[in-house]
Amino acid sequence: MADHYDVLGVPRDASEEQIKKAYRKLARELHPDVNPEPEAQERFKLVTHAYEVLIDVEQRRNYDMGGSNPFGGNANFGFGDIFDSFFGGGQRGPRSRQQRGEDALLRIDLTLKEAVFGVSKSIDIETAVLCESCSGSCCQPGTDLRTCDVCGGLGQISRQVRSLLGNVMTSQPCNSCRGFGQVVESPCVSCRGQGRVRASRSLDLNIPGGVEDGLRLQLSGQGEVGFAGGPSGDIYLDIRVKADDTFSRAGDDLTCVLTVPMHEAALGCQVSIETYDGTVNLDVSPGVQSGDSITVKGKGAQKLRHQGRGDLVVTIEVDTPQKLDSKQKELLRQLAKLRKNDAPALKKHSHGHFGKRR
Repeated sequence: MADHYDVLGVPRDASEEQIKKAYRKLARELHPDVNPEPEAQERFKLVTHAYEVLIDVEQRRNYDMGGSNPFGGNANFGFGDIFDSFFGGGQRGPRSRQQRGEDALLRIDLTLKEAVFGVSKSIDIETAVLCESCSGSCCQPGTDLRTCDVCGGLGQISRQVRSLLGNVMTSQPCNSCRGFGQVVESPCVSCRGQGRVRASRSLDLNIPGGVEDGLRLQLSGQGEVGFAGGPSGDIYLDIRVKADDTFSRAGDDLTCVLTVPMHEAALGCQVSIETYDGTVNLDVSPGVQSGDSITVKGKGAQKLRHQGRGDLVVTIEVDTPQKLDSKQKELLRQLAKLRKNDAPALKKHSHGHFGKRR
């Protein structure tokens, strides 16, 4: 089998442009439309094989390394692929009149409680819906699509052009039917031949519990109906969660701050707080400090992709009184005398076994 480089007449280090130039030159001489001799046709096949291998980076590397297939990795080639690289390939046959509808993005505002537990609500949206008069056919009721007289229903117009390779057949979309192969003779009056109309419709939403601010939910097939009754697009819900006056979100947990008077923090107390689940009783231990927290299991947000709920984390904030009358001040002075060892001092860091100073 002849060497591919010899067939094209290029050196082994030839560039891509040199290979293309050599192929064009030989193709002008050997193409069947130019040279009908059997010997020329056989040589044209060899030239085309060589070009297909050397123009592909992977096949050329394999060939240069002594690949066993003299025609590279794929001997089942087609001349159409080679011609398309020069003249451009296109869609064969008529294209579908139906087109997919557009997607839509909707902002949905939720309270924190709705985001925690989930919510069902109905909203009205303005969108494209299927035309009831023509059911998406685009034709006036009682009429139908007509096969295009120009292209005969092919959607393509073929013509012969002269090129570097001789006379070559090219195809382009039919201007009469715009490539559909069929013509709407009597467009539907209701939708003006679109197969869809603008209308308001109600959309039922089921927001799952556990969604967070900024999350987007996809509703497949709930968007606009496509042209000529084509498949509907999707709706994306942009979730926005309003700030709550009491609770905040930390992953699957809910957090809040409980203010405890100084004397209650010192003595300990029981406090009832209102949560999304109703009243919850908390036991505040004696001597609790600001920053300490109490965790209530299973009272947080619903987990979006798992079973169960997060926790409610209550952070303690000890309230030091700012306005005291004379009697209250005297009582605190007496307490201070009784606890004379409790003097202000810098707090030393606690270094664990692996945190000792060097």
